[in-house]
Amino acid sequence: MGYLKLKYGCNPHQGDAGLSAQGDLPIKVLSGNPGYINFMDALNSWQLVKELKMATGMPAAASFKHVSPAGAAIGRPLTKKMKKAYFVGNIEMTPLACAYARARGADRMSSFGDWAALSDEVDEATALLLKKEVSDGVIAPGYSQKALEILRSKKGGKYNVVQVDPDYKYTGIEKKDIFGITFTQQTNDSIPAIESLGEIVTENKNLPDNVKQDLIVSIITLKYTQSNSVCFVYDGQVIGCGAGQQSRIHCTRLAGEKADIWWLRQHPAVLNLKFKKGIKRPERDNAVDMFLQDELSSKERIYWEKFFEEIPKQLSKDEKREWLIKLEGVAFGSDAFFPFRDNIDRAVRSGAGYIVQPGGSVRDGIVINACNEYGIVMVNTGTRLFHH
Repeated sequence: MGYLKLKYGCNPHQGDAGLSAQGDLPIKVLSGNPGYINFMDALNSWQLVKELKMATGMPAAASFKHVSPAGAAIGRPLTKKMKKAYFVGNIEMTPLACAYARARGADRMSSFGDWAALSDEVDEATALLLKKEVSDGVIAPGYSQKALEILRSKKGGKYNVVQVDPDYKYTGIEKKDIFGITFTQQTNDSIPAIESLGEIVTENKNLPDNVKQDLIVSIITLKYTQSNSVCFVYDGQVIGCGAGQQSRIHCTRLAGEKADIWWLRQHPAVLNLKFKKGIKRPERDNAVDMFLQDELSSKERIYWEKFFEEIPKQLSKDEKREWLIKLEGVAFGSDAFFPFRDNIDRAVRSGAGYIVQPGGSVRDGIVINACNEYGIVMVNTGTRLFHH
């Protein structure tokens, strides 16, 4: 039986922590000393990117924090504007590097200190991108020699680098202990695919191929997000994910706010912010987030102004609204059915034009009618994707 002893569990006072498997462990630690939560993020995020690659045929990446994705994406090219918003304008961008830049760019505040997952062998460009970001570790099926050298030099050699066997899969019974009681269930081996998007239940049935791919990105991301969860996706990447809320509308509001911030980060006023020399990437992320707030206290403003060569004028509510209405054609997914139409009303405010959900609510008709009012497309998959 494979076994790996860990320094501690979820918290430093929880000892006797380790990983075990009936056969050999499908993972190797190439650098660092990953902990309990690191491996929870690593194993969940690896499954996510592996399934994204299977479903789309494109390199995929995820940025994980506390067992939920802050972002996930496939390796579509980046525009100049997106490169600037993601602080990667001067880096060579391979498809895999694009995937991680997109995953990290979904919610840069939440991705601070993330665990990265990559579907393909890590190349030099992706390693250089990882080296620049504040990150705890990475999991991938392999690393080029140059990429491994770069990553092993990060954090003075303490950066966590894990290699996973890409052929390993498990479809048996999962076990989890809570309060000394063991729960068992069949592993969730349902992998969403384009073919699962066949039941369009709205009057509008126009579903372009690129949007089908976005909907798949959404529901595969949801499969590995703590429930309740919903997910906004645009151009092959998550732009807002709201994990672990007890109320679905609160989850939709949270994810919608993140999607709004993602879009506002590409406003010309944000892209043209002039930071002082030496301001690091996390500080820039914090400064942009504060710039997009409606109001800052006097103490917050004193702290915030220190980041800039020229103190910028914040966007007004009207200026934000004018920019936000330009975001259209967003894919929006839910891990379970919508109980009320309020989720549709809120999702549309963040550009949702295409929706995927399991369906099966007694109020499905009300939700479908709401979609018809907006002229948007909704697909029912029939498969709930709760994850706990």
